[in-house]
Order: sequence, then structure tokens, then C-alpha cells
Amino acid sequence: MSNKTHAAPLALLLAAASAPAFAQTTPDIGPVVDLGEVIVTGARNPEDPPVVAEARRRLSRTPGAVAVVSAESLETRYAPNMADVLRDVPGVYAQKKWGGDARISIRGSGIGNANHLRGLFVSQDGIPFNEADGFGDVQMVDPLLARFTEVYKGGNALRFGGALLGGAINLVTPNGSTMGETASLRADFGSWRTGRLHAEVGGVRGDWDAFLGVTGATAEGWRQHADGQQQYITANIGRTFGEDREARLIVQGAYIHQQIPGSLTLAQALDTPVMATATNVANDYQRDYASVRTTLSTRWRLSPELLFEGAVYGTWKDLHHPIFQVIDQQSRNYGAFGRLDWEGQLFGLRADAFGGAWYRVGDLDAQQFVNVRGSSGARTASARQNARALDVFAEGRLFVTDSLAVVAGGAWGLAERAFQRFALPGVAGTFDQTVGKNYEWFAPRLGLLWEGPSGAQAYANVTRSIEPPNFGSLSPTVGGFAPIEAQEAWTYETGVRGRTARLSWDVAVYRAELDGELLNFIVNPALGIPAATFNAGATVHQGIEAGLDWRFATGWRLRQTYTFSDFFFDHDRVYGDNDLPLVPPHVYRAELRYDHPARGRWGGWFIAPAIETTPSDTWVDYRNTLKAPGYTVVNLGLGWTVDNRTSLFVDARNLLDERYVSNFGAVTDARTASTAVFWPGEGISAFVGLRFSL
Repeated sequence: MSNKTHAAPLALLLAAASAPAFAQTTPDIGPVVDLGEVIVTGARNPEDPPVVAEARRRLSRTPGAVAVVSAESLETRYAPNMADVLRDVPGVYAQKKWGGDARISIRGSGIGNANHLRGLFVSQDGIPFNEADGFGDVQMVDPLLARFTEVYKGGNALRFGGALLGGAINLVTPNGSTMGETASLRADFGSWRTGRLHAEVGGVRGDWDAFLGVTGATAEGWRQHADGQQQYITANIGRTFGEDREARLIVQGAYIHQQIPGSLTLAQALDTPVMATATNVANDYQRDYASVRTTLSTRWRLSPELLFEGAVYGTWKDLHHPIFQVIDQQSRNYGAFGRLDWEGQLFGLRADAFGGAWYRVGDLDAQQFVNVRGSSGARTASARQNARALDVFAEGRLFVTDSLAVVAGGAWGLAERAFQRFALPGVAGTFDQTVGKNYEWFAPRLGLLWEGPSGAQAYANVTRSIEPPNFGSLSPTVGGFAPIEAQEAWTYETGVRGRTARLSWDVAVYRAELDGELLNFIVNPALGIPAATFNAGATVHQGIEAGLDWRFATGWRLRQTYTFSDFFFDHDRVYGDNDLPLVPPHVYRAELRYDHPARGRWGGWFIAPAIETTPSDTWVDYRNTLKAPGYTVVNLGLGWTVDNRTSLFVDARNLLDERYVSNFGAVTDARTASTAVFWPGEGISAFVGLRFSL
């Protein structure tokens, strides 16, 4: 598909829609579409428990691309970070850089960010990992402490109140009734002295249930200066007051220590990938994070048609981050949300709707010090960041026929930014300053959802998205905030999904027309100085997201996912119609798996070779003068179910020891800018996991 042509995505969709669409249905649950780990709609899967099936049923109301990744899908592979969790979700670009740090982008959200997270809401139980201004990190996420993970692409995340281009990723914490087992113990170990131990225990007694999970991990890392360790703990205590009525307290703690090896030139990344940047080693670049999160939530059935869900929460974070200077920050975030879900009839027609509000406030104390080999020297800056935000949202479906629903909704939002800088006695260049800025918007949404008699679905929608800049983008100077405006976009999406006994598929095509896209370029990669942000003119993000599962024989399954990303400037006064950098145009992954059933004393086993490839090169700069080469990585999974309580797996990666670039930062013009922006992909490795359950 040419990036200047809009007919091709529609042609592909029409071709997909013209194919026969068959799926199974289950009374009172809805259509089934199951891509294994990636579940986009529907009903119970025998491989998954009812709690995951209920999540699918809820997501199937959405006239757009969504997915569910169950905890069961992670039991037979090593998945220490969000990049591994989301690997099989089409349309989600998730690639590890170092440690638990990964670039995550949905449909090009936050693609300019060299570090951290923007343009995407990441939460657990609806409680954000993002700061109140939208800045975020995924290193605080432990995938083993999630019962399942929901993915809402783009405007399909309206349920969380936001209106971001990328949408939302929400992890759901296990509780005593959903964990599926009384207790389990898991040990993972492998290359680069990697070790991870996870334990969980829980259950139900009367009206009470409880869950406790802990994880400890350590690894030296593939590259030099990449040592890291993580500890996580989650406690979840609930009390029921009858059917569909409960109150719940969740407390989570995390500590992460991670050295930062640094980015390299392209030649270094391909020829000497294990080396670390000299500056990073000399000044002991690292990131130390500590966090405590507390949530008090309720789910309360008000009537057979009406359900209320809500929560109040508070989070505390402490960051010690030696880079070009020592960044020392403490932040506190508080918030509350409430949402009503209704199912019934309107004008004699079947209908359902949800609506609610979400309020959040955060303050952050930011200090900077001279970096003295990883320790804090003289203080160089002191500031406070305050952010508040409010979202009011609603969406409803009305079935104008038995199979066709009209969907309409929207979100009204308000965001406030206030920044205080403090003068430091005896420190030149510091001064007192107070600046602020407010943003307000309305983001409507309109869609259609068709459900055929066989259970197949087709959908189309149009959504407006808004992203107000965070403090990092506003970059306060002596003159106040940088003149950065909110990013706006209209996204058009259409797709089909369905299932037969042997074949399941999910295809989505989208086009987002952006105004004022928040793009970044790295100021000084050698020193780790953060990126500068600018508003582009008109840009376009369009693409195809496809998943296909084919069970072509007993025990055999071929799983394929493909993402096509076509992002470009639209007659920009500086960059013309150049392509946007960072996200590969094509990403394809295939896994061929054979499951051998248990026989007699011998348990079942599986073997699953897989490939991941980006067959074309990817632009590095906005001027389109330098490309990162494409790559192909070959992996292999093996597993053995010893008995119904014990299982073993081997996860072998990059078996051909491919030298490749997994990630990089954007620059304006590679002919003049420093291009030490590349993060090498990991070499050949193997990890073994052993799991016991009761």
C-alpha cells in the first residue's frame, strides 16, 4: 500500500469481508473469536477460565479492535516485560530496549518518544501507571501479577475515559476466586545469569477472598553495564455482599534497579552489540524505582440492568536516575473513577450503555544534581510539577435490527498543568518561576457493529482523539512553557473477525489524520539529554492489523500476526511527504505449534518453532536519509506437562544469533545529527521455566 494512496486499505478490507464468515455462538454469551493469547471477542474457550471469557464478552461490545491476553498464555514461555506479553497482538509495536524498558506504541502513538511512555494509557485494574500529566513507564509492571491483560486500540478505550491516539492497556489483578489454583510456585532461569522466582497463594472463605503474589528477579543482561533486579508484591482482599456485589482492597509494591548500557551507533550495534556506552559506564547510568499503589474498589449490582464500578486510589513513586545529571523525583498521584453499565431496552430495541467520570491529581518534586559516578553531587535544579485532569465519558449501543447496532459516545476532558521552579542560593542560572496552562476538549465517537447469525462480526467507527502535552514536552524555560499545543486526530477504522472450527481471523484497517502531532528528536544521545518536542503539521497514520489461526490437523496450529504501518508527513513545509521514522512498515510473526496429548504415565508435550521478521528497513530520521536494517529472528519453544500439577518449558530465542537493531531514537537529519541512537537486539539465549501448582 503506497503511503500516498488511500484506496488500498479499503480494497483489502473488502476482500477480507467478502470471505465466508463462520463462527460459533453460545447462548447469552455471544460470538466466539479466539486467537489463543489474542482474543478479540466472544465466549468461553476451553483453554481459559470463565473470568477471561467474561472479559471477552465485555470487549465484544466494542465496534473496533480489542484483545485479551490471558495469564495461561504466559505459563509456557518466558515473559518478563510488557513487550513479551504483547508480542502476539496485531497493531501493537512493543520492543525491548534494555532491562524492563520497552517502546510500546499502538497505531503510532508516542512514536517520537526516545524514552518512557506517551500517548497510551497503561493501568492495572483501571489505576494508571502513568503520571497525572500522561507521562508513563512500564517497568513497574509485573506480567505474572496479572490475571489477564486487556488491549483497547485507539478510540476503543473510551471505557477508561481517555481520548488518546494509542488507546489503553489494562492489567487485571488476580483475586482469591479468579486465580484458578490454591497456590503455585514458578522458577525461571537462563542466559546472562537470569533468575526469577514467583509464588502466589489465595482462596475463598465464606464471603471473603484473598490473593498474595510475589516475584523476585535478577539478571546480568546481555550487554555490559546491564545488571538489574526487580521485586514485586501484590495483595488483594475482597468481601462479597451477594451476587455481583463486592468491595476490594488492593495493595501493590515494587522496586526496580537497572543499569543503563546506552545507545550505540549503527555500526557498533551490529558489530559490537554487547558493548556499553563509555559515558554510561563512567557515570554509572541507572534507574532505581520504588513504588506503592493502593486501591479501594467496588463492583455493585444496583439492579438486574444496572451495574456500578468505581475506585479511589493513591500511588507513591520514588525515582533515583543518574544520567546526564542525577534526576531525583518523588511523585504522588491520587484519583477516583466511577462507571455505570446498563443493559436493557430502548424504544423496544435491545440496548446497552456505559458512562462515568474519572478525576486524577498528581504532584511531583523534581530535583537535579551533578552526576558523580552515579551519586548525587551539587544540586543544580529544583522544581514542582502539578497536574490535574477530569474525564467525563459515555457510550451506548442500540440494536436497530437483531444483528446491527449503532454505537455513539464521547468524552469531555480537562487537563491542567502548573510548574514551579525554585531559585537555589549560590547556583547560577536558577530562578523562581511559576507557569501554567489548561487544555479542554470534546472527543466524539460514532460506530456500527454487525453480528451475523453465525457469530461473525464486522465493524466501523470514527473517533476523535486528543493528547495534551506532558511536562516533558512543555519543557519550561526562562520564557515559560514551550509553545506546544495538544495533538488532535480523527481516526477511521473498519474490520472483520470470525471463527470456524479450524480457522479464526481478525483483520482491522485504520487511517488516522493528525494535526499537531507531538514528535521528538534526541538532543544529545551521547550525554543522555532528553528529546526536544515539536508540533508537526498534518500527518497521517494508516495501516493494517491482522491475526490468523489455522488448526490444520489434530494437535497442529499455525498462528500468524501481521502489522502494516504507513506513517508520513502530509505536505509538511519542512519534511514534505516524508515517512515518519521508528515503527517498521511491516512486522510479521508466525508460530507453528504441535501439542502431543498425554498418554498413560507420560504427560503431554509441545514443540513450537517461530519466526519474527521486519522484512524492510525503517527510517531513522525525519529527513529520510538513514535506515535501520530489517531482520529475521528464529525462536523455539518446548514444553512438557509432567502431571496435572507440574510443567516444564524451554524458551530459546534468536537461535541463529542474528545481529539486529531492536529499537532506536529519532533524529532530525542523520547527515548532521549524532546517530548514536540504536539499541541492539539480544543475541542467542535460552530460558527454562518450572511450575508447580496446588
